[in-house]
Amino acid sequence: MRNFRLTLAYDGSRYKGWQKQGNTPNTIQAKLEALLSRLLGQDVEVNGSGRTDAGAHARMQVASFRAETEISADELLRQMRTYLPEDIGALSLSEAAPRFHARLNCVGKTYVYRIWNSEEPNVFERKYLWMMPRKLDIEAMREAAKRICGKHDFKAFCSNKRMKKSTVRRVDEIKIERIGGEVRFSVSGDGFLYNMVRIIVGTLVEVGLGERDAESVSAAIDSLDRLQAGQTAPACGLILWEVRY
Repeated sequence: MRNFRLTLAYDGSRYKGWQKQGNTPNTIQAKLEALLSRLLGQDVEVNGSGRTDAGAHARMQVASFRAETEISADELLRQMRTYLPEDIGALSLSEAAPRFHARLNCVGKTYVYRIWNSEEPNVFERKYLWMMPRKLDIEAMREAAKRICGKHDFKAFCSNKRMKKSTVRRVDEIKIERIGGEVRFSVSGDGFLYNMVRIIVGTLVEVGLGERDAESVSAAIDSLDRLQAGQTAPACGLILWEVRY
């Protein structure tokens, strides 16, 4: 039994997220498993570094899978590139150490979230940005972001009300920059809860619009109450940017 490490990118616009679901085959994981099972003539289970939401994207997602095969990694990669849909790209494939697991061995991730913060239309990238014509206060958002960085219980920043596992996570850095008409958030940490990055962005946007202050962000974290944090930003602007091992 050989263990493989796959790096891929995808446009998640038409998919129901990463994780396979019983009611639809239209997820990234399901597409990969169906193709690999067909190419290798056996049932293949693919494990990703984490789940991305329906409509979210990945510049770098890492997955691992095991298979009994004599096919080389290079040849399997070639076949995957031939048959995958054009919005899922296999970037690299290599044989991994026997104990490598894409999720369990992951030590950190960076997500990027993009907002088009201009009254001027952005026609060609509109599907990959949160459109927001009202001007955002970058400095106010940066000040509030400092309250989020560090190790906290982020239960208030999780959409899963039935979460039974620990909601403690460490956010290492939140970088906010203006690039022309775009405001870009880069959020790095050891791991993220369901919708956590989108809620962080939505909360900081409320600060940027003058609808809440930095102190309210600290209070939201302390409350452990989802209702005290901000809105969930739309999935279209979210990109899994980097996975670290």
